[in-house]
Amino acid sequence: MQLKDAKILVIDDDIDVLTALRLLLKPFVAEITVEKKPGNLSSLLSGNKYDVIILDMNFNGLVNTGNEGIFWLNKIKETAPETDVILITAYGDIDLAIRSLKEGASDFIVKPWQNQKVIESLREMLQNRKKQGSKSVKPSVAGTKIIGESEELQQVFSKVKKVAPTDANILILGENGTGKDLIAKAIHENSNRQTMPFVKVDVGALTSSLFESELFGYKKGAFTDAREDRKGRFEAAQGGTLFLDEIGNISLRQQARLLTVLQNRHITPLGSNEVIPIDIRLICATNLDISELSDESKFRKDLIYRINTVDLMMPPLRDRGTDVTQLAKHFLDVYSEKYSKGPFKLDPAFLKKLKSHAFPGNVRELQFVIERTVIMADAMLLTEKDLSFSALENNHGSAEIDDMRLETVEKNTILKVIDKNKGNISKSAKELGITRAALYRRLEKYDL
Repeated sequence: MQLKDAKILVIDDDIDVLTALRLLLKPFVAEITVEKKPGNLSSLLSGNKYDVIILDMNFNGLVNTGNEGIFWLNKIKETAPETDVILITAYGDIDLAIRSLKEGASDFIVKPWQNQKVIESLREMLQNRKKQGSKSVKPSVAGTKIIGESEELQQVFSKVKKVAPTDANILILGENGTGKDLIAKAIHENSNRQTMPFVKVDVGALTSSLFESELFGYKKGAFTDAREDRKGRFEAAQGGTLFLDEIGNISLRQQARLLTVLQNRHITPLGSNEVIPIDIRLICATNLDISELSDESKFRKDLIYRINTVDLMMPPLRDRGTDVTQLAKHFLDVYSEKYSKGPFKLDPAFLKKLKSHAFPGNVRELQFVIERTVIMADAMLLTEKDLSFSALENNHGSAEIDDMRLETVEKNTILKVIDKNKGNISKSAKELGITRAALYRRLEKYDL
């Protein structure tokens, strides 16, 4: 459907908002109706059919629940389930707006809005509705480097497009290697903060002594090696996005310190009494299940609520169907150019073997598999013989149990511990009694 053919209803008890939207939309749509009293919704819907209803979330009147928008949204969905509903909300009601998406809203507008973005959102929404009538819609995220067309991935993209323009805190869940960092970057690049810094921190790798100095900064002389002032990551991300990776692996003490900063919205560098206000959008990621984060002996619930306004689940590669082939061809192009080999062709047996693999290491594993294939290939046609997977995925440990060489025992032990911890490197290193860096060196040493 074209925007110029659309009938739109705007409901808001603020006459200024009604006037602004009427003047904005009138040149672009077939019909624009404004209404100050939400109580008149039933009569309006009984006599008219609207393509889009733009609805305020808070009214001074009939339903004194603090979330009137949700109430009237449900009323609309009961009477006119095919009508798209866009909620108007203020910055302080972002959490409520996110809830409205789960209740059936198509989108929401944050005040003060940008006129051009409102027009573009409406146009895209109506065009997608037309596509849905004939074939499935495959939304995309501008700027993202994530490749794939599977329904599971498109659902993630759809959520990203809705939450990116807000300042809602995001928790990205998913196994190692699924692309959580790329989704975090995509959220930033599609947000209103896209021109400001995007700062990533692997907090799971920070020791207790480094945690505060890395995140909050320090003054010269704060500790032995503090030879000059240094900004922390929070301050470096000022005005932009701070991405805290492996958030599930920080200690309870670190969690308490982080929670205090998020509540107060300011930091105090080590060795200083100066309070620095912070303005950042927070995105966190973890490979832990949400059930593990719910264990209060390991993770504070009040911190979960702070970082998890919206959660995004990155699907494992084994659930993404034909994305495996698409990604394989992409990496094939990348490494063919890097190593000046090719162009390669893929034998059907090669693709069959590739798609039958479970890929416990997800996209990252596929990337390394294709790189290894390109390096070792002798011909331009890649067959199933050219495709090999590492010992970690082939589970060779049991086959080598009679080999008691020290290196083999160490290799098999590492495989078993990593498998036990479902690929979680931090947990595996802790159980093995070594650092993450030491474990990574051993993985490289044994080509795992």
